[in-house]
Parts: sequence; C-alpha cells; structure tokens
Amino acid sequence: MKDRIDINSDAVSLRRELGEDVYSPIDIFSLLGSADDLTVVFYPMSERISGACIRDNGNKIIAINSSLSYGRQRFTAAHELCHLYFHDQFKSVVCAKDIDNVKDPQEIEADIFASYFLAPYESMTDFIKNKLKKQKGAIELNDVVKIEQHYGLSRQATLWRLITDGYLLKDQAATMKKNIILSAKKLGYDAKLYSPTPTDKQYNTLGQYITLAEQINERGLVSNGKYEELLLDAFRSDIVFGMDDEAEEHYD
Repeated sequence: MKDRIDINSDAVSLRRELGEDVYSPIDIFSLLGSADDLTVVFYPMSERISGACIRDNGNKIIAINSSLSYGRQRFTAAHELCHLYFHDQFKSVVCAKDIDNVKDPQEIEADIFASYFLAPYESMTDFIKNKLKKQKGAIELNDVVKIEQHYGLSRQATLWRLITDGYLLKDQAATMKKNIILSAKKLGYDAKLYSPTPTDKQYNTLGQYITLAEQINERGLVSNGKYEELLLDAFRSDIVFGMDDEAEEHYD
C-alpha cells in the first residue's frame, strides 16, 4: 500500500485534473456529474454496503448507497474514484460501509484517498490551526462538527481522519459517536449531512449515461419511446415527464 503522503498527492492531483484547487471544499456530485467518462447511480442498498464501482472498456460507473447519510455518500463517491483512477487490477468492486475494520490494502488506501480528496492534508491542517485555532490533543466536539460541516464529511469519516492524523485519541472519539445531529443543530447547522436521501429521491443517475441518451436521441438514432425507456431505466422520470422542475424553478 502507498504511504499516506503519496495517497494525499494522488488525491490533490485528481482534484486539480478535475478543475479543483487544494484548499476549497468541493461539491463532489456536481463534479462527477460533469465528467465525460463517468456515470453515477444512486440506489438504496444493504446497510453493510457503501457503494460499488465498475470499469469496462473505458466506461466508469460508480454506484452509491443512497440510504446512507449524505456525508457518507460523498465519502463513498471519493472512495470509488480511487479504485477507478489508481487501482488497475479490477473490473468491479463492492465496498463495505465500516471504515474502522477494513483489512484489504486497496480498501484501506481508497478510504485514505477519499478523506484526502474531500479534505486534503494541507487544507485540513490549515483549517484546524488557523480557523479553529487548535492543536493536536485539543480538539473538542464543536471542532469536530465544524470540520465535518466545512468539508462535507460524515461523523465516522471525520473521527477516523482526526484519529489517523493524531488530533484525537480513540477513547476521546468514542464519546463523540452519539447525538450527532443534535450536536450539529446546537451550532446552527441543519441535518442534511447526517441524513439519508429522502426515500422518494433515492433512485437517480447522473453523468455520461444521461448525456449519451440525449445525444443519440438528438441524432435520431433511437425512437422517442426507446429514448424514454433508457431514461426510465436510469430512474430519470423527471426528465421524461418534466416532473418537479417547473414548480421549483425560480429565475433569481
């Protein structure tokens, strides 16, 4: 397995390749949705699974367990990017939810990559030192909430990162694993980061698949019925039937 410094370097390199800088928080799903060679599918899966990815003949597919918290979905997307861009010897992989008990070297590497992709080492170090004014050993619950909200990390991913970077001890982190939503609300944040996607929106597809469906329709390569079938197979009834968009749309 690569050293952490090399994994962080890979994460920063991919951020730059995708048009992001080293320090800013990122909207990973908007980023991936605009990628030319990547499709992201949201689907409720078993509680033990965080997601999966497939690479076949240059096509890349990421599947996200949409029944997990939004913060964990973001971490999973970044985790799968590591497999797709930096692990050569696979066609498909299913990834477990639990970070703490992972033993497979590539899964460990992908977890570390995901953490650094969402919160590069240099960025989090600067945030803790200059924004929170804290040093190692002095991190409190309120600091944890501010870190995870800034970078869009789940509580599990945030505590895991702070432990591995030496900011928290495991026994300290253990006291911060409950009342997660309440701890955020007390600081004025909403609960989106810690909540799953609403059940009526847990099925969705973004990225290359949708773009290709639009292209072959515009070129007249398929019938309108087949075009709509392709979109419905990708859970995009909103495009086929024009659902929700007009009611919610505002020119502000």
